[in-house]
Amino acid sequence: MALHYYCRHCGTKLGSIDSNALDTKQLGFSHLNEEERQDMIVYESTGDIRVKAICEDCHESFHRNPDLHQNDYIIH
Repeated sequence: MALHYYCRHCGTKLGSIDSNALDTKQLGFSHLNEEERQDMIVYESTGDIRVKAICEDCHESFHRNPDLHQNDYIIH
């Protein structure tokens, strides 16, 4: 099983964790409510988990241009 982190806005792969001993509490998933979990975490048929996060470039773009929050996808 592996965790793959991707930016939810631009699709950039942020990184992966390959391990069979992943604990959702250690990863911080237990701090998410049900709606956040459904929005951020995708369980793939291969057993891998895809996590939607935000990359530094998109974070910086949103900080400089708050109106970008209206868009689902941004290109930088």
